[in-house]
Amino acid sequence: MKSLIQFDQDGRLTHFLTIRGLNRETLSEILDDAESFISIGERQIRKVPLLRGRTLVNLFFEDSTRTRTTFEIAAKRLSADVINLNASRLSTNKGERILDTIRTLEAMHTDIFVIRDNASGTSHLLAEHMPPHVHIINAGDGRHEHPTQAMLDMFTIRRHKKDFGDLRVAIVGDILHSRVARSQIHALGILGTRDIRVIGPRTLLPTEIERLGVNTFSDLDEGLEGVDVIMMLRLQLERMEGQLIPSSQEYFRRYGLTTERVRRADPDVIVMHPGPINRGLEIASEVADGENSLILEQVTNGIAVRMSIMAKVMDGQNSSQEADK
Repeated sequence: MKSLIQFDQDGRLTHFLTIRGLNRETLSEILDDAESFISIGERQIRKVPLLRGRTLVNLFFEDSTRTRTTFEIAAKRLSADVINLNASRLSTNKGERILDTIRTLEAMHTDIFVIRDNASGTSHLLAEHMPPHVHIINAGDGRHEHPTQAMLDMFTIRRHKKDFGDLRVAIVGDILHSRVARSQIHALGILGTRDIRVIGPRTLLPTEIERLGVNTFSDLDEGLEGVDVIMMLRLQLERMEGQLIPSSQEYFRRYGLTTERVRRADPDVIVMHPGPINRGLEIASEVADGENSLILEQVTNGIAVRMSIMAKVMDGQNSSQEADK
């Protein structure tokens, strides 16, 4: 998929569809602006007028309360009008093409569409057919990417670890089906991380994933040795029905993150998870709630990062100044 779709003829980011193809400068600008937006959530009045008069539509063909809610809060803190549409009631289920649905909504003067779909490439398709004043943000598409999740993960890491170049990062779980993992790998690589490890059962590791510049491990204990960041992935329970893993108990025994396994990492390791977590399957409760865990902080950071991305695609070059007012 052509990442060039994301930019206008002057090289400005107008859609946020994928991490792949972006450069370090762009990612750093998004992270820097998110630092300014963080403080808005700590104010008595949690709003800035950056997107006043603009309209954002959350169009989720795949359920995700957490992602949709953080986009809604982020847009409202920028003073945008927000519409959440129940995709199960849309005419696409009656045979109308998704493009026709979007064009109908566009005719109502929508400025930003946040799209989530279980089919890969939906946000790219829509971006190719949008006029210049309409912007698409990918909130997760099939197995392809989840770029805003990756950016909030990078923001969380940077607040605690600073220098990406020296980090040893482990991504653990169902790498094969994870759009989050793909976006994380791309973002870490762009930001200069040299030691990226992916860990999981061989049935859940993509073939030739090493081409992305990662090291693969099927042994969790070995893969966690000395790492600075552990990024757990959610395991869809239907994977067990497909015989990709033998049972939930066996998966946790071999790949569940426990206190003992955390001790194999660096003493200052941080533990992350995109949520929602499956306690006792991917991660033990004492780890999820422990002092190394940043899982709830990721949720908070997600609002600021999504504010930054909205400002960026709307050409909000002065977002940092607005946030400081």
